[in-house]
Amino acid sequence: MTTTEKGYESNMILETGKYNTIGTRPIRPDGYERVNGKATYAGDIQLTGMLHSKVLRSPHAHANIKSIDTSKAEALPGVKAVITSADFNFSDAQKKDLSGFSAYVNMIACDKVFYPGHVIAAVAAETPQIAEEAVKLINVDFEILPFVLTAPDAMKENAPILHSFLTTKDMGKDTGKISNVASRLQHKQGDVEKGFKEADIVIEREFNSATVHQGYIEPHASVADWSPNGSITLWTSTQGNFTARDYTARIVGVPDSQIKTIPCEVGGAFGGKLPVYLDPLVVMLSKKSGRPVKGIMTRKEVLESTGPTPGSFMRVKIGAKNDGTITAMQAYLAYEAGALPGSPVGRGAVIVFAPYDVKNVLVDGYDVVVNKPKSQAYRAPGATNAAWACETILDEIAEKLSIDPVELRIKNGAKEGSRRHDGVINPKIGFIEVMEAVKAHPHYSAPLEKNGPNGLKRGRGIGAGFWVNAGIASSANITVQYDGRVSLIEGSVDLAGSKTAIAMQVAETLGIPLDDIDTKVGDTESVGWTHFSAGSRTIFATGIAAHDAANDLIAKMKERAAQIWDIPADQVEYCKGSLSSKSDPSTKFTFKELAKQLGSTGGTVTGSASVDPKGVGSAYGCHIVDVEVDPETGKTDVLRYTVVQDAGKAIHPSYVEGQMQGGAVQGIGWALNEEYYYNDQGVMTNSSLLDYRMPTSLDVPMIDTVIVEVPNPGHPYGVRGVGECNIVPPAGAIANAIYDALGMRLERLPMKPGDILENLWSKDSNGA
Repeated sequence: MTTTEKGYESNMILETGKYNTIGTRPIRPDGYERVNGKATYAGDIQLTGMLHSKVLRSPHAHANIKSIDTSKAEALPGVKAVITSADFNFSDAQKKDLSGFSAYVNMIACDKVFYPGHVIAAVAAETPQIAEEAVKLINVDFEILPFVLTAPDAMKENAPILHSFLTTKDMGKDTGKISNVASRLQHKQGDVEKGFKEADIVIEREFNSATVHQGYIEPHASVADWSPNGSITLWTSTQGNFTARDYTARIVGVPDSQIKTIPCEVGGAFGGKLPVYLDPLVVMLSKKSGRPVKGIMTRKEVLESTGPTPGSFMRVKIGAKNDGTITAMQAYLAYEAGALPGSPVGRGAVIVFAPYDVKNVLVDGYDVVVNKPKSQAYRAPGATNAAWACETILDEIAEKLSIDPVELRIKNGAKEGSRRHDGVINPKIGFIEVMEAVKAHPHYSAPLEKNGPNGLKRGRGIGAGFWVNAGIASSANITVQYDGRVSLIEGSVDLAGSKTAIAMQVAETLGIPLDDIDTKVGDTESVGWTHFSAGSRTIFATGIAAHDAANDLIAKMKERAAQIWDIPADQVEYCKGSLSSKSDPSTKFTFKELAKQLGSTGGTVTGSASVDPKGVGSAYGCHIVDVEVDPETGKTDVLRYTVVQDAGKAIHPSYVEGQMQGGAVQGIGWALNEEYYYNDQGVMTNSSLLDYRMPTSLDVPMIDTVIVEVPNPGHPYGVRGVGECNIVPPAGAIANAIYDALGMRLERLPMKPGDILENLWSKDSNGA
């Protein structure tokens, strides 16, 4: 079976309920190692003669570097190497290359620093303590410059300019204008002005969202060993072995093949471990010192120096007829890119109205540089804040028109054949099925007492969301051992059990027990090039690679059976782990029986596949939430939460439910608590997990889940990515629930107690 441009043919999808392995809930094979401490993380790597690195980071938001003096640090006993940008010998063109995850000046400052925490120099020493002392001995002479922290401020005509050579690209065309606006994009469908004129009700609001971090448990950690023969071995906490290798090679200036990246366990990522931060530093320190070097970030460094989600300013306008038909939608999105271009405003501009089938839509998106760390992905990057703005206004329209919020979304919902405002014609999708499941769920219809004890106010809200998902390149190799067991090597870094879910697709394809498959994530020399584990692509794309590799293996096993039986290979039938002769069904082997004879028929059998699948299936979800708000303190508690999401086909339902619950919890934090605080010097003041307020078990209820299964015809088992759609609806659902409780619309994330109180006081003073 092979992929086509449209994905897998529909007749290749097995009927629901006909699977042996898919849809079951096996215990995670590597779970024991994770809970007893045997799993190896990058920070656990210990090599003979290994040095330890520490990094000097900028204390300023924006400054020219006039000079760097490392002589005192180099003279400190125990220090073996000190590096600055001069050791990388970047060209002027490289210093002006601001693109991608591997931008040179984001990894280490050259002539300027662009945010507090920007790397200036790094030290390798015999102990972490010596390295830390050496960092303090490095003297840097700064010329402090004005800074800017928000997109609206950075877009002003008189704003401080971060990059004197950055010119605005408008719809892909270079305007030649130097500014902090890196680019503007636009999606246009129909005639939005005509649509608003047709509307009986038009609502327009402005929204602001703060900078938020992914909050992974494991800090960034890397170990590098540059051998005398020039080969480099890298152990790192990353979402992609190959991308970490390639980005590091680009910055260090060596061929990709010179670096071997060995996979380590990853203690959380959520998009924040797509770029490289420490990797090029420890590689260069290892080269300069001639010894292996380890680097581990502190929590303060993680929060101040790695890529968070962008803050944003948004203006959204929606018009509808009295019967609930939406006639026009318009959005203005200005996202903070951080110090370098590349915010997820492009994704936000697609996601903002994607669940709805509306004829007249206009979206303008602006990518704006500010003096903060370069923004990076955070689980559906760009989507949560955009959906929050849209869902808030939709809820207001439903209220003013006296239409049930679910019915409004069903009436205007996207379906197969409808056209998204970015031009995509929807394939088979499950948004309507998701909304019907919400309407039927007991949570949605359960009575809710609006007045809680001690004057507390309660409310219920819903919010819908969409995530586009990705395909891109993946590889897998499968080898049959002579005892009948199977070794699977796949290229995707394991996140949240993806390794097991991929193995389950192999077990289903081969018709053998999952327990007979030993699965490993391959290093960059043992499996074909595979893109990072992100974009809700892993179970979809690497699952297809594993499925195709299994079918390649089946074809070769049929050839071996044909050789033994002395018949043509096309006369061998393979079904559920057994091979038989089509002309004589009594002539047969089990998978294990044939495996035992491979040694005498030419050696072991290996199947492999490298794919770039096109049949990506979009994901839709909707959340129901009940909240309780204290009007005296502004504190909001989540009482009940239900996540409904289309998974296409849930390979391992427990893993899918875990993804749905995890995204909801992170969305609760984003909606109610989490944000970066900056002082008047542009420095983050809450860079610890004591002060950066993520939800704990005391802040969230048990989260109910409903898996909707509308199979994706682009995957042999109907899979849709599930890892990101779940973080898109929470902010909108919670905002609508708070409105239901208090009767006020909040237009800033997070919806923290102080803002709620200020809105209540303003409401009271206005006599509302």
